[in-house]
Amino acid sequence: MELTAIYRCVAALDIHQAKLTVCILYEDENGEIITELKEFGGFKKDRVAMAAWVASFHPNLVVMESTGIYWKSPYAALEKHGLKIEVVNARHVKQVPGRKTDIADAHWLAILARNGLLRGGFVPPKVQFRELRLVSRQLQKMTGILSGEKNRLHKVLSDTGVRLSVVVSDLHGKSARAMIKGLLAGETPQHVLQYASNRLKATEEELLDALEGDISAHHHFVMTEMMAHIEELEARIKTFQQYLLQGLALYRTILQSLQTIPGLDETGAALLLVEIGDDMSAFGSPARLASWAGVCPGNNESAGKKKSGKARKGNPYVRRVLCEAANAASRTRCCLQDKFKGIMLRRGRKRAIFAIAHKLLKTVYLLIERSDYYRDADTDYEALSVQRNAPRWIKKLKQYGYITA
Repeated sequence: MELTAIYRCVAALDIHQAKLTVCILYEDENGEIITELKEFGGFKKDRVAMAAWVASFHPNLVVMESTGIYWKSPYAALEKHGLKIEVVNARHVKQVPGRKTDIADAHWLAILARNGLLRGGFVPPKVQFRELRLVSRQLQKMTGILSGEKNRLHKVLSDTGVRLSVVVSDLHGKSARAMIKGLLAGETPQHVLQYASNRLKATEEELLDALEGDISAHHHFVMTEMMAHIEELEARIKTFQQYLLQGLALYRTILQSLQTIPGLDETGAALLLVEIGDDMSAFGSPARLASWAGVCPGNNESAGKKKSGKARKGNPYVRRVLCEAANAASRTRCCLQDKFKGIMLRRGRKRAIFAIAHKLLKTVYLLIERSDYYRDADTDYEALSVQRNAPRWIKKLKQYGYITA
């Protein structure tokens, strides 16, 4: 069976760190297929020359593989010429049959693209989102580093014999951190007790026992440096959050609607919006968005038998935010909590969290598409409003004489 060409002229790029191989495949006036193959360097001047050369052919489509981060610079250079560009999955390209000869990667990509055998991946259409991804992803990396550093401080603190984590819920809460700093400043456990909040459930005797330990000079040095690093990371994370939210100032309405979803705060909503964008037509349906992000079960069925349902890799940044939000939503009084409990009994906690993350992402899709806010099916918002405001209402009605005591 012969393939029918869909495009008259296509361009394909084989991208490496220091080299760009470009293949132009087009049909001339006589109906003959002409192949133009040319190599460029990896520097900015080379990318500019490459983009100008490709644009001179006026291709209907330009394709390239998503090779690490190296595709982003050539993509930006080509985008300035207003060309239609698709970034394809390298794994998908390898699965297309028919490559029996040792043909250049760029040439093979051009052949597949001309015959419509490639499907482009999602790239945010707006440069602003793509640039803010640098900020959001670095923010997530720093948050992970901060979590690891806090765990290491806990480990070193336990090595000294101080068991403060036994009597306080958060070792890095306001009271606990103040007490740790007091110990590092050379204060006695009795004196450190003054930093304990009245809201702590532990008694003074229990706190005093937990603060007793043997802090050596080595422990003191390591914990002092760790504490300084933790506070520095917290300050930098706050700076990153402010920068990210300022960059999304035009999308304040979407961020506010996403925050109505249980488990999502302002930062989580911003991280999601940067990754998936504000145009849901790029995905087409909530199921396709979930498949792209890798938060839905795998579909591997043959001859009526279901095989491994392992989820694909997808977007790890979206998945991380959604799983964190799912953990928080599982502790709220909403329909998501009931769904979580039902799945956890049958499949375990991890699968339940993953299922809630799947549901959250589909909800995010619908809220952005409809410009709407979240309304929980199990929550009586009218009764909740009365419960919160009734004492204030009654007080005012009595004050102005509408109700007599």
